[in-house]
Amino acid sequence: MPRTFNRIPALAYRVLAYRDSFDADHACDALQADGVPAMSLLLVRHGQASYGAADYDNLSERGRVQSRRLGDWLARGGHRFESVVVGGMRRHRQTAEGVAEAFVAQGLPLPEVVADAGFAEFDHEAVFGAYLARDPEHPIAAASRSGQPRDVAAMLQAALLAWANDELPGLPESWAAFGQRVQSAGERLEALAGDGEVLVLSSGGVISRLAQIALDVPNARAVELNLSLRNSALSEFHPHGSRLRMGSWNALPHLHGERDLWTYY
Repeated sequence: MPRTFNRIPALAYRVLAYRDSFDADHACDALQADGVPAMSLLLVRHGQASYGAADYDNLSERGRVQSRRLGDWLARGGHRFESVVVGGMRRHRQTAEGVAEAFVAQGLPLPEVVADAGFAEFDHEAVFGAYLARDPEHPIAAASRSGQPRDVAAMLQAALLAWANDELPGLPESWAAFGQRVQSAGERLEALAGDGEVLVLSSGGVISRLAQIALDVPNARAVELNLSLRNSALSEFHPHGSRLRMGSWNALPHLHGERDLWTYY
């Protein structure tokens, strides 16, 4: 999704964002010292998809580069996964393929990809379409027809908030049902990880709902977290008791110094 160009959430910068030079393994060691299991769940938003094209669910060339760079960074950084999970969208699987290419190039094993529909993105066409159809002449809806990123981002935020507030009836999945689906999917990861790491390639809506659960923040913050996520960005979670704990958010260590590859949509 497009970023909120003028409203990057203060929460993400103040509490969650971490430097591109962050070493996830050191973070895991620190958590172990506090008695938290070594298990690490790495949630990755897919590489850049085909925004503005007839078929969004297909990585752009830039998205493929992001995915291969991610795989190279993970492989060189010593990440060895017990499981690799995708949400079932084509862009999720294509991102996983880019990661796998990098592991193969370095002669390293990577588990066979497992699809889990719990990590599939919500039906964004249904949500945004319902919002636009509700009042097509509303200033936010009308402005979004310009196609300008700032105008589209404003519409996305308004539509997601309307969905979260149950103001868009007749959708195939309610906000509450989506959250429950994502929470159940997150709970399944612990069994896959053992004492190691699990890599999940999914979408911004899914990852932001897991962050909402981990941080116990309101729906409006979950929407902001969603719109702040960059393509191929890494977010780290750790199981802690009956809930997830967040270790890091929205990082691009594999694209350090390459701002032309930092994308939000």
